[in-house]
Amino acid sequence: MYESFYNFREKPFSLMPDAGFLYLSDQHRMALTLLEYGLMNQAGFTVISGDIGTGKTTLIRRLLNNIDPQITVGLISNTHRSFGDLMQWIALAFELPHQGRDKVQLYHDFMDFVIQEYAKGRRTVLIVDEAQNMSADTLEELRMLYNVNADKDQVLQVILVGQRELRETLQRPELVQFAQRIGVDYHLQPLSAEETGKYIRHRCQVAGGNANLFSDQARVAVYTHTGGVPRLINLLCDTALVYGYAEQREYIDAKLVNDAAGDKQRGGLFPTPKEQPARENAPRPEAPSASTPTAKNRAQRGGDHHPELKVAIAAESELLRTYLAKLLGKFGVHIAELLPLESEALRALQSQSVDVLLVELDHHLEQMDDQIYDLLESWETPVLFNDSLATEASLSQPNRLEYGRKLSQKLYSLLPQAPQSVA
Repeated sequence: MYESFYNFREKPFSLMPDAGFLYLSDQHRMALTLLEYGLMNQAGFTVISGDIGTGKTTLIRRLLNNIDPQITVGLISNTHRSFGDLMQWIALAFELPHQGRDKVQLYHDFMDFVIQEYAKGRRTVLIVDEAQNMSADTLEELRMLYNVNADKDQVLQVILVGQRELRETLQRPELVQFAQRIGVDYHLQPLSAEETGKYIRHRCQVAGGNANLFSDQARVAVYTHTGGVPRLINLLCDTALVYGYAEQREYIDAKLVNDAAGDKQRGGLFPTPKEQPARENAPRPEAPSASTPTAKNRAQRGGDHHPELKVAIAAESELLRTYLAKLLGKFGVHIAELLPLESEALRALQSQSVDVLLVELDHHLEQMDDQIYDLLESWETPVLFNDSLATEASLSQPNRLEYGRKLSQKLYSLLPQAPQSVA
């Protein structure tokens, strides 16, 4: 929803690997060069590793986009701990028959396929993403396929891409023969503070927006909270853009980034950088004075003696959930939970943990899951249904605070012994 507001053609910080957005830092450029070198010089095994979210899959997407058409590529991208039979996965990767065939038949079929490709002047490349999930036995089985190569030509090449654990597995004594056949390897590290800033500017520009949409201080804040891990950068920047749009900010400043990171960390799903102390170990803030917004909000809702109002917000749109949380927070409402309007999410929420459930309903009401109706009908605490179209319209109105004031009044009115008004 924020794309048009910030003049983006598309979302600049999607979590999906997109080679068109690849930022070639010095190390990503080196990794891509080594991948291309390995293909060109017929390296038997190439290994690219890196921690979670450092851009390994995006590099592979770029490689595949530019690969020589005379190379036949098979990609295995969904490895897991119970990986199963390697030859079946290889057959699937190259679209070879696999049903009803045992391991010996699958092996011979693949060897015939590789040799036939070589006879046509083509080389075969197998790429395994998330290869850290492969056991030592599976990797050794993969090495045995290497024996199809003969004389000077490599008819089969293998590229392994995975997390740090892949390198640890390859260092095991039983895989020494495998390690000796690795012609190219490189390990990706997170971006530096300077590279993080360039990465953010690059993605904003590629998406058609202002490269300087994030201020210098905001880019530093992003690095502080993410440690330079590209996937975390994308997650935090996307959230900051939602916050910025909700507040109709022309630019993203450090405060917006810090607010977005703090909310993510409080939810427990956004990691605290290792070099930073954990949030729960941070010193407690001093009690607010009468002039602080917190004290003012308490006075507005009837004084410090009044119990804090805990609200959960359920809405289809993440933007509306975020916007309402920040807006209602200005009136002393404590947002205990933000969740999608889905039966599974509602079922996981303990109704007793909140005073009021705020449900945003839109014009897709007739398409709502019947399970949601049943859950809301049996909800043990008050439920306030609100028109999400009205909420969305308030985003572009100058009197957003008035909308928030009226909505907070409705929420407080659902409590026993509610205060008469919210200023």
